[in-house]
Amino acid sequence: MKQVLCIDFGNARAPDFLSNGMDAWDIHFVASLADARHALRTRTYAVGLYLHHRHPDSAGLAAFLRQCGHMQWVGLFAQHDLDDARCRDLIVEHLCDYHTLPIDPLRLGYTLGHAHGWARLRQAPAVLTPRARPDASALVGDGSAMTLLRAQVERVAKVAAPVLIWGESGSGKELTAQAIHAQSARAAGPFVPINCGAIAPGLIHSELFGYERGAFTGATQRKAGLIEAAHGGTLFLDEIGDLPKALQANLLRFLQEKTICRLGSTRAIHVDVRIVAASHIQLQEAVAANAFREDLYYRLAVLPVKVPSLRERREDLMALADHFFQLYASEKSSRLKGFSQRAIEAILEHAWPGNVRELINRVRRALVMSDARLITPDDLGLEPASIHRHAAALDDVRERGERSTLRDCLDRSGQNVSLAARELGISRTTMYRLLNKHGMRA
Repeated sequence: MKQVLCIDFGNARAPDFLSNGMDAWDIHFVASLADARHALRTRTYAVGLYLHHRHPDSAGLAAFLRQCGHMQWVGLFAQHDLDDARCRDLIVEHLCDYHTLPIDPLRLGYTLGHAHGWARLRQAPAVLTPRARPDASALVGDGSAMTLLRAQVERVAKVAAPVLIWGESGSGKELTAQAIHAQSARAAGPFVPINCGAIAPGLIHSELFGYERGAFTGATQRKAGLIEAAHGGTLFLDEIGDLPKALQANLLRFLQEKTICRLGSTRAIHVDVRIVAASHIQLQEAVAANAFREDLYYRLAVLPVKVPSLRERREDLMALADHFFQLYASEKSSRLKGFSQRAIEAILEHAWPGNVRELINRVRRALVMSDARLITPDDLGLEPASIHRHAAALDDVRERGERSTLRDCLDRSGQNVSLAARELGISRTTMYRLLNKHGMRA
């Protein structure tokens, strides 16, 4: 028996018009949004019924229906309810269909069956409630590359040695560093990320190590640096390869002695942090080019971890796309339900040079730009490669046909270009241009 969640505000019992003629449906009645959320945490529903009673909290109801975007909702209204603009907006934005009183159980049964079929076609994920909301910091994917990465993260998280993460830009190096921190003994401490390439060279020393009052013009009070801010936790040095050579020596000293000295001070301060560094360039090559200190490299690369590019984990593409679709669901229209087959083909065929960051950006763009029920390749800013293959095949057919026509006309005219051009209805100049294009001679 197919299950339906029915919200009837203030009434948790079946109304008379749903008591008879609905034997094919197991309808669970709830009297409030709180009860509905509780029901969704304990059971999965593909279809919902909403009985409209001019519920005052229309914003709360709309937010609830957005959270339940994986479900198909059918509304039951009095005819005069449709005169209310808010009611009409509710139907258009959040419901797949509606009926007006008096209700015909047979027609309603057909509508619920249609809604249930839509829900099954969409193959919705598990119920999306506040408890089941996607984890923004999760390492998503079950492919071999991600399975290996999770195993590496689990191993290196158990020890306190420095970690060096390598991966292409946008592949998820900071996410990997967060996962290492979250699974380590320092999880309760702070995670402090620093993009070494985003801080002005003249400010890096004071930002990392802090400064005392009066250390330089404008230093009106003491300030602790980012290394101190990470005491008891993890310091993530992103794009460590961009750190100036002069600062590399100071960082090496800190790694060796576990102490820092604020700018303008001579007092050494002990700081207990774990260093996790990351780079999109191969630091071994930077060492060979004398752009990175060799001793610092070996201090950082005690536990190397490689983050795979998106090209190396293509089996995870749709799992990631669905994850970001759910993660940023608050940015989409309530009518948008998922990815079309053409969009899925485009995602699977794209090269993803920008890695996961590019996928996030394209999915978020589609959530905002799409005005249909399913995301299209245009919404993603992509075209399936098959379109280009078909276009190339069509061009090839056109070229062969053009060449064959030219050859036949020349044969009939005894290789006379003027007669062949006259037969084709083109000028001699155009005829010569076509012959030259196809490498033909009369």
